[in-house]
Amino acid sequence: MEKKGKDQKKGVKVSNSKYIRFDWAAKNILRSKADFVVFEGFISVLVKEKVTIVELLDSESNQESSDDKYNRVDIKAKNSKGEIVIVEIQQTRETDYLQRMLYGVAKVITEHMKKGRSYEHVKKVFSINILYFKLGEGTDYLYHGQTTLTGVHDGDQLSLTEHEREDLKVVVPEDVFPEYYVIRVNEFNKLATDYLEEWIRYLKDEYINPDTKAPGLKEAKERLEYLRMSPEQQHAYDHYIDTMVRDADVYRTQMLEIKLAREKVLAEGRAEGRAEGRAEGRAEGRAEGRAEGRAEGRAEGRAEGRAEGEKEKAIVIARKLKEMEMSVSDIAEATGLTVEKIELL
Repeated sequence: MEKKGKDQKKGVKVSNSKYIRFDWAAKNILRSKADFVVFEGFISVLVKEKVTIVELLDSESNQESSDDKYNRVDIKAKNSKGEIVIVEIQQTRETDYLQRMLYGVAKVITEHMKKGRSYEHVKKVFSINILYFKLGEGTDYLYHGQTTLTGVHDGDQLSLTEHEREDLKVVVPEDVFPEYYVIRVNEFNKLATDYLEEWIRYLKDEYINPDTKAPGLKEAKERLEYLRMSPEQQHAYDHYIDTMVRDADVYRTQMLEIKLAREKVLAEGRAEGRAEGRAEGRAEGRAEGRAEGRAEGRAEGRAEGRAEGEKEKAIVIARKLKEMEMSVSDIAEATGLTVEKIELL
């Protein structure tokens, strides 16, 4: 199925194959035990240790639901140590995503902790977040974090006694607490020089090096080629891509409308302010010596009036955006109104 040729200038092999997106494949194709090798390869390359998946665990977003329109994929797996791995792929912008990460970890811990069991059965969780939107600021495309217990006064790391290591079956406290990975896919802009970068290149561009030896990726190359899918799968995939493109266009249009509306409000406010200023300036000029106190009062009144006017215009815009079913957080960002105020409109 794969066509290979030679780049005449560079002398390297190139592939004309079309591969499907990992998020759609993870939810719709890579669900059998034979496909675990793809997930195992990606996770092993990321966490830098061999991971063997025992089973994929069902979760809400693995089902067909209203969440589908947000292009969210949530994969839960267990490795050979019984530790839980969450892989979440998020397409659309979500302002409270960090809180979502924390909630997801807490939820999966409690879901897999049977009632009445001792806390020694709590499993370590790896939260891997593949994001196709801009989260925060930074220069890297990959961020990793875990909890360490550091002395407030001495700066030393809390360690465990030999008895505690045997009893708890962990070497250091970090073996208990969750680890978080945040992959900002769209921030990757470099040549792929190692296995992890080959994976990130595929996540961003659906490109797989024809000669790849990256764990999991070479198997993905065999399974995720578009032409290998059934006509029904191709139709479903094409519909998914069309929907995603349409949603992105709608979002960009909404953001443009918000920008234009804000610019219009500001322009109207400036024009009104200049007109009022000229009229009142002439009046103040005629009665300057006699009306200094009144002038100050009018200035304060004008400022308050313009502020109130801008607030009223923001409320009008917010109502219109709510009718367009835009999220409350995005409306708050666009208009400057509080979430509580918007929810009452």
